[in-house]
Amino acid sequence: MASIAVGDVIPDGTLSYFDEEDHLQSVSIHSLAVGKKVIIFAVPGAFTPTCSMKHVPGFIEKSDELKSKGVDEILCVSVNDPFVMKAWANTYPDNKHVKFLADGSGKYTTSLGLELDLSEKGLGIRSRRFALLVEDLKVTIANVESGGEFTVSSAEDILKAL
Repeated sequence: MASIAVGDVIPDGTLSYFDEEDHLQSVSIHSLAVGKKVIIFAVPGAFTPTCSMKHVPGFIEKSDELKSKGVDEILCVSVNDPFVMKAWANTYPDNKHVKFLADGSGKYTTSLGLELDLSEKGLGIRSRRFALLVEDLKVTIANVESGGEFTVSSAEDILKAL
């Protein structure tokens, strides 16, 4: 399957998260993105070095600036279970705007064509690192990394394109 690209409509899918009352919830991506400008960025794994020290912190630090440019939602997706994503989100106490969503089975990531097989490293099927800008379900920016790189999917890269 080809990877999601600029001009494509994002597929719908269900992801999990814990709400503010600590209840496990499921949410449809379309329900979060229809009629809105949304950033969906994904990382290969919670608590991994580049993801934890660069990718997520960049979106948290730039979230007010992104919001000021019309971004309604900033969604962080990883092929991890919702308990891991909740624990990871809790390591960022200053976060106000980034929502951490679990794609536990990798089903949504696969529907985007952005899965990454890290089985040889003991990590199984994960997500490629990417950042999508989606406007009313349509991809307007698709910054997808090659291999283990972190060169095109940062918050700064999205800001430059807005």
